[in-house]
Amino acid sequence: MPQEMKHKEAIKVAVETGKGMICFYRRAAEIVTDDAAKTFFNRLAKEKEEQAGKLFRFYQGGEYSSLEEYLNSTCTFNTEAMKELNSLSDIGIKERRAREIAMEKEQNLENTLRGKAKQIVDPGVREIFEQLAKASSYHYQIVESEYARMMGMPHETDIDTYVRE
Repeated sequence: MPQEMKHKEAIKVAVETGKGMICFYRRAAEIVTDDAAKTFFNRLAKEKEEQAGKLFRFYQGGEYSSLEEYLNSTCTFNTEAMKELNSLSDIGIKERRAREIAMEKEQNLENTLRGKAKQIVDPGVREIFEQLAKASSYHYQIVESEYARMMGMPHETDIDTYVRE
C-alpha cells in the first residue's frame, strides 16, 4: 500500500542509512591489514560520506549543526556487524568476513530501498530512495569484485582469458 512520506523524513532515513555504512566501512578499514583493502574500504566510506553530504544539506533535523559533526558523532548503526568483526581473532577470517558483511549490507540496503521506493507516493521522495538503491547496487558490485580479488578468483575482466584457454 502506498505511503505518504515527506521529503524531510526520507532524507533523514537516507542520511542515517548512509551513516551506518560509513561507520562500517571506517571500521573495516581499521581492522584489515592489506593496504589495498584499507584503501578500498576508505574509498567506500568516502563515497558514502559524499552521498550523505549531498542529502545532509537538505536535512534540517536540528540535532547536528554540520555534516562533519554528524559524521564524527558516535555511531549506533551496524553495531552487530562491528561486534562480529571485533570478536574474530584470525586476521584472514576477519578480512574475508568484512567483505562478506559489506556485500550483505549493500544487498540488503538496495532491496530495502527499492521496496520502500515502491511504497512511496511522492515522486521526489521516491527518487531519493531509487538513487540510493542504485548506489548500493554499484557498491555491492565493487565489494564483490574486491572479494574476488582477495580470494584469488578471476576478475570479471579476465573471464575472456579463462574461457578461451
